[in-house]
Amino acid sequence: MKFNNWKLEKIENIRFEEFFDLIENNRNRIQKTFPVTVSNCVDLKTTEEFIAKNIQIEKEKTGYYFYVRNLETNNLIGYIGIKKIDCHISKCELFYFIDKDFEGKGIISKAVSEVIDFCFKELIMNKIFICTSKINFGSQQIALKNGFKLEGTLREEFKNGEGVLEDINYYGLLKSDYER
Repeated sequence: MKFNNWKLEKIENIRFEEFFDLIENNRNRIQKTFPVTVSNCVDLKTTEEFIAKNIQIEKEKTGYYFYVRNLETNNLIGYIGIKKIDCHISKCELFYFIDKDFEGKGIISKAVSEVIDFCFKELIMNKIFICTSKINFGSQQIALKNGFKLEGTLREEFKNGEGVLEDINYYGLLKSDYER
């Protein structure tokens, strides 16, 4: 999927070194909200293992990974994933972040929109949800721009990168809402 100056790529097109660079450039900013990713990308070796594990997860169809690439620099600038796929009730969770230098430009919002299409059209999901920190206003705006509705707050649902349990906002998007 190609757009003005960026494109969305699948995991098989990604080199672990460039993913490490994306994490390293944003480590301080995302360490509280992406603790699993950050802890699995402490150096090139662990990053390579993390990408290999995610490739296996995709083969098993229990998760999917998308990367936003800047076409001008050829660098990775964003990461979007699908996890917690429940085929029994046809729902899944999205997670995402964009490089600090590309925030506020609408790129990650549009990329999330493309992944939503994938979830509903390819994975045949009935519901997609996003869980975000109550203080992550940027992520909340992306959810709302893409038609998600705030369904509630889950208390002490997420252990952040500092090991602290925190409340999260739960946003949901039904296929019926998406099709309208």
